[in-house]
Amino acid sequence: MNEDSRTARQLMEAGLRRRYRRERRFRVLGMLAVSVGLTFLVLFFASIVASGYKAFVQSQVALDVYLDPARISPTGATDADTLALGDYSGLVKQSLYELFPEVSGRRDRRALGQLVSVGASYQLQNLVASNPDVIGETRRLWVPASADVDMVMKGNIDRSLPEESRPVDDRELAWIDQLIGSGRLQFQFNKALFMNGDSRDPELAGIRGALMGSFYMLLVTMALAFPVGVAAAIYLEEFAPRNRWTDLIEVNINNLAAVPSIVFGLLGLAVFINWAALPRSSPLVGGLVLSLMTLPVIIIAARASIKAVPPSIKEAALGLGASKMQMVFQQVLPLALPGILTGTIIGMARALGETAPLLMIGMVAFIVDIPQGPLEPSAALPVQVYLWADSPERAFVERTSAAIIVLLGFLLLMNLTAVLLRRRFERSW
Repeated sequence: MNEDSRTARQLMEAGLRRRYRRERRFRVLGMLAVSVGLTFLVLFFASIVASGYKAFVQSQVALDVYLDPARISPTGATDADTLALGDYSGLVKQSLYELFPEVSGRRDRRALGQLVSVGASYQLQNLVASNPDVIGETRRLWVPASADVDMVMKGNIDRSLPEESRPVDDRELAWIDQLIGSGRLQFQFNKALFMNGDSRDPELAGIRGALMGSFYMLLVTMALAFPVGVAAAIYLEEFAPRNRWTDLIEVNINNLAAVPSIVFGLLGLAVFINWAALPRSSPLVGGLVLSLMTLPVIIIAARASIKAVPPSIKEAALGLGASKMQMVFQQVLPLALPGILTGTIIGMARALGETAPLLMIGMVAFIVDIPQGPLEPSAALPVQVYLWADSPERAFVERTSAAIIVLLGFLLLMNLTAVLLRRRFERSW
């Protein structure tokens, strides 16, 4: 081998080594980027779960309540109007006083009564209203403790701080310890979180109203955006003539998909509420706004799925005598349906997590009642997170994280459904 050949070989080997080093560096950088992304994702989920898992349990106090007829219905009547006027709060406090007979002062008794949530009287009222025969009996009831007691139980209030630096004083801590020692203060599953609407009292606040509001909004969004989006995609891809007008429509559809969501909220406020006079803060208006926001996403996904169907299938159907309409609805659309459904579910998941457009149409209002239809005022799950995050009470912090966990669970479920649908029905060409 002559000198020139040896030099050329050395140069080639040096070039190969540099290329391999670059490939290794790129591979390491790629793995590092993935690791950093996964690390931040794990830290995010860990912080949310660590802050919110305690909200799924609630401190409950066991009280032996004597359902005194003189306080519930002095006249003996058991109609709903009479029973609604009963002194249920007094019955709850009396049963609590009997547990601490040594507490006699008016101020001390008032502080003792505040260990139990105001929801205890409503729970007692519902029990009597559902079964008036219990009047005159003594029933043991597990009633929700107050938010401060719940924070002490969950370790969110530092007992080692000076008395003036914590919301619970030493005598209240002694009462709490006495209830724990007697087995009357325990953690139970927090059914109120999933069964109640919003409340000013953290221990009574729930997400059911927001869940129902989100459900009605997604129902309206699905009913409007899916058929309109698929029909528009079919027309633009298969029937529309290729000219400057269709090009303009396509450009605007792509632009609308990138418009900030708050712009759709302003549009909904101007058109649906101010002009059409639809009910403010209702899931109907929210669904209409989210339909406008989701429609471009569905159209783009549906067009991509229709375009992915091989031209040979279309030509074969037309060659066998099928009309254009038969070819589209009997051959192309069934094959494109998995991609269309995937894009639709991803668009609906995006709509589920939107907050800004809903704030513009008034769905940030404090709503206690559970909506029974799309025309009644309601909140939505992301808006509920926003409201609780802005609340000053410490007990709302964990409920905010719990609502985020539920919202993320729905979003993950919807995205998992999209992946499964694609894997189940996708075909390789």
